[in-house]
Amino acid sequence: MPEFKHYSVMLNETIDGLNVRENGIYVDGTLGGAGHASVVCEKLGNTGRFIGIDQDADAIEAAGERLSKFSNVTIIRNNYENMASEIKGLGIDKVSGIVLDLGVSSYQLDTVERGFSYHNDAPLDMRMDDRTEKTAKDIVNGYSEQELFRIIKDYGEDQFAKNIAKHIVRMRNEKPIETTFELVEAIKAAIPAKIRMAQGHPAKKTFQAIRIELNRELEVLTNSIDSMIDLLEPGGRLAIITFHSLEDRIVKSAFKKNENPCTCPPSFPVCVCGKKSKGRVLTNKPILPSEKELKENSRSKSAKLRVFEKGND
Repeated sequence: MPEFKHYSVMLNETIDGLNVRENGIYVDGTLGGAGHASVVCEKLGNTGRFIGIDQDADAIEAAGERLSKFSNVTIIRNNYENMASEIKGLGIDKVSGIVLDLGVSSYQLDTVERGFSYHNDAPLDMRMDDRTEKTAKDIVNGYSEQELFRIIKDYGEDQFAKNIAKHIVRMRNEKPIETTFELVEAIKAAIPAKIRMAQGHPAKKTFQAIRIELNRELEVLTNSIDSMIDLLEPGGRLAIITFHSLEDRIVKSAFKKNENPCTCPPSFPVCVCGKKSKGRVLTNKPILPSEKELKENSRSKSAKLRVFEKGND
């Protein structure tokens, strides 16, 4: 297995955002190579505890090795959407902080056979969790033209979504599309050459869209934020790093709703809906990578960090 590399985006900013207390309980829902996790563990005392969750088997193995020198560490292979039940199953009611780094790891992108990258030819896979049966190949060859158009438009935000969907269907009618380069070929054929030359890689948005659809990334994020905030103790913090506008909008909206859930019309003199704030947003504007980090890791350029602090119950 190649080394599990993942540059921990906005590492110092995230650790500062978590405000790690040495006797606290901290959860990383996207453990990856344990970059953020190892710094959190270094700050914990003998009574502190760390729980790492990831659905990727390679990440679990790599993180286990990296964190083996620390005590009071629990590593769980699961999707972070099941965080609440996993934490309760450990006999823990509340935690001091939670971090999510929603980026695809460098390891996943650079491991050719995983099929995440449009730069290398590989089977169309893109699974974050190889225990699931459905792959990117199933989406590319099994979704209707209308369904392909929807995900490329909604999740890839590609102006050529309709034409890309049409070219994918046209190509697969001749023979199934089985590799990343075959898919790239269909995408390139759908985009005018002048546009291809002027912009970045033509397949980037479509690959993102298929990966998001396959791994239910936006659905999982949308369904998890409220339950993660509920897991926090008073003063506990949730720090989330996003990598595209779709994720960031979900986080921004959910944080705002948890800070101010009142549904009363603005004309009402007092709140009568009874919905109480769960805390406050600490990042009115998202934290962005420093110039130094952008030079060291170009993949961090789209990253945004938002932090929410739980109020008193």
